[in-house]
Amino acid sequence: ARRRSLRSSSSTSRGAITADMDLPELNAPQAEAVAHIRGPLLVFAGAGSGKTRVITYRIANLVSQNVAPYRILAVTFTNKAAGEMRHRLENICGADIAKDLWVGTFHATCAKLLRRFGEPVGLQSNFVIYDGADQKAVVTRVLRELDLDEKRYAPRAVLSRIHKEKQEGRGVDEMNVDSYMDEAIYKIYKKYEEHLQAANAVDFEDLILKTVKLLDTPHGDQIRRRFQYVLVDEFQDTNHTQYRFLRHVVREHANLCVVGDDDQSI
Repeated sequence: ARRRSLRSSSSTSRGAITADMDLPELNAPQAEAVAHIRGPLLVFAGAGSGKTRVITYRIANLVSQNVAPYRILAVTFTNKAAGEMRHRLENICGADIAKDLWVGTFHATCAKLLRRFGEPVGLQSNFVIYDGADQKAVVTRVLRELDLDEKRYAPRAVLSRIHKEKQEGRGVDEMNVDSYMDEAIYKIYKKYEEHLQAANAVDFEDLILKTVKLLDTPHGDQIRRRFQYVLVDEFQDTNHTQYRFLRHVVREHANLCVVGDDDQSI
């Protein structure tokens, strides 16, 4: 991947990137990152270095190069950041173009994909997304069904373990069972999944994990064909399943631009 740092220069360039774009002043590294089209690009960007500007104008530049908006996927980590990015893109590209762009968090993007293509992984389009309270209620019910002590297997702690397994890309069958406690968690995890499946429901971690599993099937090709360009903000905070999702989506073309700062990693 090509590497660029937005901190490496303070010189400016007026962005003769396209003839019809009214670009603001961009420094040389920003302009170079915006103008890069084909292949992977890694951008190191600290706080206040204009990374959101780079992402939004890079998207605008792709559109100006006749890339269909619906073939561009931009991923952020919060709904607020996604909303701000979409607002900026509306101002730059116009509302009609911006509405066709895929801009959202990992979870929102995967939920949208699963509602369209989720049948091969056992989901109907009207699936329900369980929040924390719903998930805790399911675990509590499972503990009672398995006759396990809620004090020893606190629902929140059990959920935390299940979420960790899913974030690492491990479904029930992939979970490592190395102790008596692991055996109990495995039984709970399995029952928990059965309850969710029976209710046509998912938790937040399922949104990404099930999308990754979908991309592992032949049906994943239709998703890969959909997105020609993928851009990711705050890349340093991606977990294992999010990284697998990105690798799957860009497998055929490698048109992946990631922006991040390892100093800000959580």
